[in-house]
Amino acid sequence: MSFSNPNQDSQRSFNNADSFAMAFDEAWKKVNLKNEIKECTQDQKLNLVLEEIKEHPFLKDSPQRAVETALFRLRLLKLP
Repeated sequence: MSFSNPNQDSQRSFNNADSFAMAFDEAWKKVNLKNEIKECTQDQKLNLVLEEIKEHPFLKDSPQRAVETALFRLRLLKLP
């Protein structure tokens, strides 16, 4: 039995909420590392993150659901 390498194709995106959540979490961490956003509100950070992953298929096809998923992630993980 062979298993795929979990690091292989880590940049692949699928048109579903799970794939979007993974991309969102990664982008959120990346955006929060930037010094110039330290004073931004959570809404401003959210907009920056969504811009960062604007090509994600779930965000493109279901923008409202993607934003709802993002807001859920922020509440669930208590992200700053």
